[in-house]
Amino acid sequence: MAGRARLTPVGAPTRGTTNPNRLRRVDRWLAGDPSVTRLLRRGDSPLVVDLGYGASPVTTVELARWLARVRPDVRVLGLELDPVRVAAAERAADPPRLDFRRGGFELAGTRPVLVRAFNVLRQYAEDEVPGAWQLMLDAMPPDGLLVEGTCDEIGRLSAWVLVGAAGPVSLTLSVRLAELDQPSTVAERLPKVLIHRNVPGERVHALLSTLDECWAAAAPHRSFGVRARWTTAVAMLAARGWPLSGNPARWRLGELTVPWASVAPR
Repeated sequence: MAGRARLTPVGAPTRGTTNPNRLRRVDRWLAGDPSVTRLLRRGDSPLVVDLGYGASPVTTVELARWLARVRPDVRVLGLELDPVRVAAAERAADPPRLDFRRGGFELAGTRPVLVRAFNVLRQYAEDEVPGAWQLMLDAMPPDGLLVEGTCDEIGRLSAWVLVGAAGPVSLTLSVRLAELDQPSTVAERLPKVLIHRNVPGERVHALLSTLDECWAAAAPHRSFGVRARWTTAVAMLAARGWPLSGNPARWRLGELTVPWASVAPR
């Protein structure tokens, strides 16, 4: 423990914005994604780190509840750079199931199997992202997974990258269908590694543009409800050759996952 105490937290403080259920979309995905659930079910009492939870620990508390459905003995540790935020969060702690500590990209000397870092890298430059990813992955087991992404203030629009030791694995888009104008609206919440790549010639721009076209073509299905229109649009996207992960049950939730190679920056 003494060695951990000497570690200097790495990173810059976030604004701290948070709201209940803000990260529900990624929580739900984590609790249902096969690669994540397999990881959590291996070994004894796995540790998960929630990095940069903000001014309130509410989203870390919610993450612990979601993951307990997968593995009742999972341990969740919230890390924040700001000691005032850590002190405030300690009132919600329930060790060893849920705890809070000061830390950054170095993960406070812990060795989690899974890290969620949401709305943390948005403030960084694009060229700083790979280094931050690597710093976190270096602190994890070889099969560890990082989920890094961004969402709006109340969690209606979300996007995240799943990253493993060999690099990015997939991109997931998740939107609240009831309020969706067009799918490309989620572009404003793309992870930092992609947000400046939504321009002609880039793969992520092609994905969002094609999805908008499919959404427009699926307009006749809106009489059956917005979910029917979305699932039809996603099926059209697949028919155009986009490699999609998951199944229609996930699509109905407003989710869409593609392999990283299909959206990687050129």
